Amino acid sequence: MVQSESELSRVIEMAWEDRTPFEAIQAQFGLNEGEVITVMRRSLKPSSFKLWRERVSGRQTKHLQLRDPQVGRAYCPTQYKQR
Repeated sequence: MVQSESELSRVIEMAWEDRTPFEAIQAQFGLNEGEVITVMRRSLKPSSFKLWRERVSGRQTKHLQLRDPQVGRAYCPTQYKQR
């Protein structure tokens, strides 16, 4: 689960990004798609949440299984925590 405000901010940022799949959020933060939806619902204004849901619903790039292999890699180097 999200431990800090900076992690919450990063989860929201990744959820808004078109090319970041839910699987990348799960790999980094342990949140599945349903949990990301819950985080977004609690963190965004109702109108912003509605816009986000409309944007990601059925979007192929948000799900690795639906992605076209031509889209490229699923993870951005900035998605990994610095060690």
